[in-house]
Amino acid sequence: MRKILCGILCVLLMFGTTLSAQAKRVVKEDETVEVSLTQTKVRNKANLPVEIKAQSAVLMDASTGKILMEFNADEKLYPASVTKVMTMLLVCEALDSKKIALTDEVTCSENAASKGGSQIWLEPGEAMSVDELLRATAIGSANDAATLLGEYVSGSEEAFISLMNKRAVELGMKNTNFENATGLDDTTETHLTTARDIGIMSCELLKHELVKNYTTVWMDSLRNGETELVNTNKLVRFYNGTTGLKTGTTAKAGCCISASAKRDGLELVAVVMGSKTSNDRFETAKAMLNWGFSNYTGVTPEIKLGDAKEIKVKGGKMPTVKTETDKILPLLLKKGEESTLEVKIVAKDSVEAPVKKGEVLGSVKIYSEEKILGSYNIKAAENVEKLSLFDCFKKVLCFLCNG
Repeated sequence: MRKILCGILCVLLMFGTTLSAQAKRVVKEDETVEVSLTQTKVRNKANLPVEIKAQSAVLMDASTGKILMEFNADEKLYPASVTKVMTMLLVCEALDSKKIALTDEVTCSENAASKGGSQIWLEPGEAMSVDELLRATAIGSANDAATLLGEYVSGSEEAFISLMNKRAVELGMKNTNFENATGLDDTTETHLTTARDIGIMSCELLKHELVKNYTTVWMDSLRNGETELVNTNKLVRFYNGTTGLKTGTTAKAGCCISASAKRDGLELVAVVMGSKTSNDRFETAKAMLNWGFSNYTGVTPEIKLGDAKEIKVKGGKMPTVKTETDKILPLLLKKGEESTLEVKIVAKDSVEAPVKKGEVLGSVKIYSEEKILGSYNIKAAENVEKLSLFDCFKKVLCFLCNG
């Protein structure tokens, strides 16, 4: 009887264990289905052409800033290391203004060396050039390097954070607050931004061609090859036309990316925030970029000023003034619209002296089926001084002498 009872008990235990294992598996599957259904409902409601495996996303034209696709674009989320897009932007602007130079040697502070997460293990007192620190930030997402660059640009991390937020306001990033130059969010609940705002600062960064010398590099090294750098952005290696820009991952943020690519004159930025896996963010970014390149094109019209290349000047030391236009930017067009472009040039027949360089003398307007796509000034390319009485007397005298 004892043996029979023991046998029954063993069978019950085994059966219970099996039920328990099945119950755990079912709960896990139910959770997955629930998330999937929620995402599908929201995605269908938004009527998006691609699947968005993320909390928020946006696709923008880098040249015009026009939004081509969006999903919860204004939801405030943790950006993780995508924060470094702003860090790199401010470094590029400091380089452009000659405030700093790529060859400058920067000595590491205790503060920069203390940053955790991705790093190049800078030691306090160690010196690296701005070029090396920018490589470490863009390619290896090094938090110590990003912090040190910020300190070098502004004098302290606090001053650099203030500059980051000021620049965000200037760019129209309405839902952003930065608390560091790295995106580390262990100790903050207010280091937040949105997909739309990341898109805005990404487009601004892409105006600096210099940054692509770093964001398009797959592998590099520092310290004479002792420290290897591998780009955290896999699209650099596997997606045709990739120009950058930055990935980011933390427990709070999930997997994020600001991915930029350029094909046939069209440069796009796909921002993905809050993906569950690294693969989800890359696949979502690729899907958005693919859709953008399939449906849109970038065209830079060739402007021929014709008779407006020179304009008559009345009472000037020179009879005409040469003209030039503002820089003609690429136009974003739906594929097939290229043939509908029309250029209209309106310029003055003549102008009174004096004429100052940069003075507006006309306009170039670009249309597509009566819709204006772009407007540019025609400006004086040089100064033309007014003819004085003495100049008139000299001209009359020369005419009489030669006659």
